[in-house]
Amino acid sequence: MIVAALIAAAAVTGITARDINMTQNQKLRMAEAAVAQLYVDTVDENKLVEDAIRGMLEGLDPHSSYTNPEETRELTEPLSGNFSGIGITFNMNQDTLYVIQTVAGGPSERVGILAGDRIVAVNDSTIAGVKMKNSDIMKRLRGPKGTDVDVKVLRPEGLAYDTIDFTITRADIPIYSVDASYMVDDKTGYIRVNKFAAETSKEVAKALSALKKEGMEQLILDLVDNGGGYLNAAVDILGELLPPESLAVYTEGVNSSRADSHANPSGLKPLFDKGRLVVMVNQYSASAAEITSGAIQDWDRGVIVGRRTFGKGLVQRPIPFPDGSMMRLTVAHYYTPTGRDIQKPYTKGNQKDYNLDILDRYNRGELMHEDSIHYNDSLKVNTLRLGRGIYGGGGISPDRFVALDTTAYTKYYRNVMAKGLINRFVIKYVDANRKKIKDRFKTDREFISGFEVTPEMLDELRKLSDKEGVEYDAEEAEKSRPLFCMVLKGLIGRDIYDNSTYYKVYNTYDPIFRKALEVINSDEYDKILSPADPPSERLPLPVR
Repeated sequence: MIVAALIAAAAVTGITARDINMTQNQKLRMAEAAVAQLYVDTVDENKLVEDAIRGMLEGLDPHSSYTNPEETRELTEPLSGNFSGIGITFNMNQDTLYVIQTVAGGPSERVGILAGDRIVAVNDSTIAGVKMKNSDIMKRLRGPKGTDVDVKVLRPEGLAYDTIDFTITRADIPIYSVDASYMVDDKTGYIRVNKFAAETSKEVAKALSALKKEGMEQLILDLVDNGGGYLNAAVDILGELLPPESLAVYTEGVNSSRADSHANPSGLKPLFDKGRLVVMVNQYSASAAEITSGAIQDWDRGVIVGRRTFGKGLVQRPIPFPDGSMMRLTVAHYYTPTGRDIQKPYTKGNQKDYNLDILDRYNRGELMHEDSIHYNDSLKVNTLRLGRGIYGGGGISPDRFVALDTTAYTKYYRNVMAKGLINRFVIKYVDANRKKIKDRFKTDREFISGFEVTPEMLDELRKLSDKEGVEYDAEEAEKSRPLFCMVLKGLIGRDIYDNSTYYKVYNTYDPIFRKALEVINSDEYDKILSPADPPSERLPLPVR
């Protein structure tokens, strides 16, 4: 009524919006109503409002954002800890849904779905031979807990396929944050965390307890490519790694007073607050991953190995709308215990340059050469226990730099990967050799030590690539041979054993992991974590 009255008054008297003593909120509502009611063509009011919100946020920082109801569900589901579905990991292979694994104890495993099965129909709708996105497949398979979904499965039986119909009752399916957890050697444990979600701290605690029972005395925590997630998950994980009540992070903004978050404020005994600790990071480690690695570095609790992290240190407050959409508004900055601002510099409204930052680092040589990294001495601080010099200014800089190795990433390898040909090859290979491999290698440890990717396998991959129009380059193929062999072996191991098997294979190749293992098993660890004397005059060993 207020908006209508304002419009009517303006039309009669000829006065403008500026002449009316209105609030900014009324002005916005008046503009929306005017466009909706007076514009020459029909407009979608929902889109009009969404565009207005997005327009407001675009002029702010790079991380304030708006998502419609569907986008909001897709954004929050991976962090919620579970969803309702049938409990499978799958790949689309030439328009056919191929089951890689079933979730242990999940609905599909309980009715007898097996790895290697092809789901060709869902609720009488054929999905085989139809080009569909993974998101479209998931919409068909997921649904409310307790509801049924009928699926038709093709199962390889010797040289033929058997058709089997299943009715699966959907249930809550956990979304795991820990990709892998295993003993690297007699005393070194390894945990890979892919995100910081609702259940992540419980998963990490479970992994720590299991590894300690296997004799773990030192830990490699892998946060490479971890884009972050919930602040509380990072603080809770730090509660298992730092002395009780240590400051983990604090937040502060112009309209938000300082708020401290302490690790393990209840004072319970941490699972691993002593023993060597190395944290792996790279340029895609962000947000909660930076909170975790930053606190460990600030307190001299462990050594950070890899490359400078992303630099996402802005706190977003979710503001939900009744229709299920959401605005995530930046309200504060994250600061490490020493006071370092995690957020890298940005210009308000300039999303393009911000998004190109990683490419700019590559072009400057920062990802390949430590000499190309330049630090601002005015942003130098000293660590809290040993007084080592470390730097702020955006992201967490490692104690030991590891260059990005691109020698094996050739154009030929990229083109083979882009067409999904490695996955297609692995699916076909595992189909034909699953029983033979499991009979020969009873455990993944035996598989890792004994299985080799043969020249014949690489030749078959080449033939598949030729058939799909990927131009063969002998020189590039040879450069990428170690990478092809590693990925093929890792994916075959994953499909036959479990997800950890892939990382057990990949880590033998990964330069950051190899450096982390070298540091944790040598006196280099003690040299890095040695007291500065005097603190204000000594820089940390890896930084210059």
